[in-house]
Amino acid sequence: MPFPVALRALRSRNYRLFVGGQLVSLIGTWMQMVAQSWLIYRLTGSAALLGLIGFASQIPVFVLAPLGGVIADRAHRHHVLIATQTLMMLLAFALAAVTLSEYVEVWHIFALASLLGVTNAFDIPARQAFLVEMVDRDDIINAIALNSSMLNGARVVGPGIAGIVVATVGEGWCFLINAISYVAVIGALLMMHVRRKAQVHSPVSAWESVVEGFTYSWDTKPVRALLLLLGLVSLMGMPYSVLMPIMADRILYGGPNAYGLLLSASGLGALAGAATLTMRRHISGLGRWVAVSAIGFGVTLIAFSLSRVLWLSALLLVPAGFFVMIEMASSNTLIQSMIPDRLRGRVMSVYSMMFMGMAPLGALGAGIAAAPLGAPVTIAIGGVVCIAGGLIFGAGLPSLRGPARELIVAQQLAAGAPPDDATRLQR
Repeated sequence: MPFPVALRALRSRNYRLFVGGQLVSLIGTWMQMVAQSWLIYRLTGSAALLGLIGFASQIPVFVLAPLGGVIADRAHRHHVLIATQTLMMLLAFALAAVTLSEYVEVWHIFALASLLGVTNAFDIPARQAFLVEMVDRDDIINAIALNSSMLNGARVVGPGIAGIVVATVGEGWCFLINAISYVAVIGALLMMHVRRKAQVHSPVSAWESVVEGFTYSWDTKPVRALLLLLGLVSLMGMPYSVLMPIMADRILYGGPNAYGLLLSASGLGALAGAATLTMRRHISGLGRWVAVSAIGFGVTLIAFSLSRVLWLSALLLVPAGFFVMIEMASSNTLIQSMIPDRLRGRVMSVYSMMFMGMAPLGALGAGIAAAPLGAPVTIAIGGVVCIAGGLIFGAGLPSLRGPARELIVAQQLAAGAPPDDATRLQR
């Protein structure tokens, strides 16, 4: 069956199953994220606790992702994903049960969010590394872009549905819908035909394997630069989403529907960014996109912080979502193209630390800073830092191109690409 250029990764049966299952599940995930933040805000009215719940749900990724990367490189990634997705389903059912029974307390939410974070620390590196096993190497760029499109398509739909469900029947039903949605992704994983990967018996300890992944990430200059900028954007820019309930309620005078609208607007922009990347056949020029998008994200965050009109704020979040998606997905694509497969899980665990692990530190800081400074000022400060990071990365880009080209060509040749094809990717 022929597929358009923008959908070429779907030629793989396993990838088609993955996309179908994940799309259903991710809508539920976004519904739970929105409902969980609103539930904390409704129970406490605290900006600091909004930041703290983000911290509790994501700090385990920062701490445990290196171990998750070792497991992703040594174990069968397909089996790891089945286990982690099943655990996530059980945690969602537990949150739904305590909320619908009206026995929910703040500590319940924090405990379950922390356990979800622990599960994510093993799920994310395995999922990122498994992605390249489902498609041909020529389709990796497209697969990553489609994966981002799927994530942000759910991000557009999920918050909007969550806003309606929370406003009409309450947060617990969002948690229940999310739990049921995991059936789709678990079923898709079980239906895949995956060649059994030989188990890796490494002569070195798990700790030495972790150190090897960190050493490679730091010593490889292009990978290090991409990871540092990604971490900076996650730390200082992404906490705007944690403060969204305050912006929706106290600044823009809306409610859960306004909150869902703002998140959906951001998701729509991110979906457009991911869709833009699906049209790319090659990776040349992506480094420049990373720099420009970090700057653009910072500019739109500052503009959003100044708005006091709901429709204008929602409109401004469209380019914000676009730019942050371009920055993160382009970084993912470039890193995946440069690293050897034997280190893929561990390097992608460092990516996970920068992408999701830095976010809880930023969420905690933003929640604390928003109390004395206010949410708009806190968001604006994050925007300024993102602009500075993008400018610094852009200034160093010429010195990164040569080493990056050598790494990418080496991986293409290792995968069996003819020399001419490997070189063509860099033109």
